[in-house]
Amino acid sequence: MPDFADFDTRHYRTVDVATGYDGWSRTYEDSVLDAMDLALLDGLTAPDWSEVRRAADLGCGTGRTGAWLRERRVEHVDGVDLSAGMLALADKRGAHDTLTQGDVRASGLPGNTYDLVIASLIDEHLPDLAPFYAEARRLTKPGGRCVLVAYHPQFIMASGMPTHFTDASGEEVAITTHVHLIGNHVSAALAAGWRLEELNEAVVDDGWVAAKPKWERFRGYPISAAFVWVRPL
Repeated sequence: MPDFADFDTRHYRTVDVATGYDGWSRTYEDSVLDAMDLALLDGLTAPDWSEVRRAADLGCGTGRTGAWLRERRVEHVDGVDLSAGMLALADKRGAHDTLTQGDVRASGLPGNTYDLVIASLIDEHLPDLAPFYAEARRLTKPGGRCVLVAYHPQFIMASGMPTHFTDASGEEVAITTHVHLIGNHVSAALAAGWRLEELNEAVVDDGWVAAKPKWERFRGYPISAAFVWVRPL
């Protein structure tokens, strides 16, 4: 697995995940574009969202993904996140049936329960993907799915940009970032017993450049990816 330190061009002060997202929670909603994750979910051909009854939203953040699932009539959504600040915002949004402060690799949620495990923009914070995919499989019913939206490794390496935010003092602060190649995901998920059903990638396009003009040099680069995994019957 590549080491992000070999690509880092920003050299920001770096904090752990819970500290970082607590600090970012104040401005997170204003700084993450739907094109990064929700638009990718919109473009998937699987799963059939109307057939999803129970979902586990791992790394649920402010509840954006939970709200997206509710719009597709998912009946029950449980959220888990490390950050108390993000969970407070998710609670205010009201999209989840339960919210738990915890680790996506050991969520504490009941096993063999969910039609869907979904996680968005969390994998770059995991030093090892295997525990995540193992936990997702534990949670799902046979035939269930795991949908993961990832910060694309090619963009992380090409830009040298960690996941980061601007704190209340105006300082740019990085949150611990790891690089996981597409092949790392495939290896870890297959080892956990998943079967790949769909893979979709988003690129920096006109909309991204309009929002972030300095990203013109990244036009056409993949910026995020959505994996759809199935737990075999």
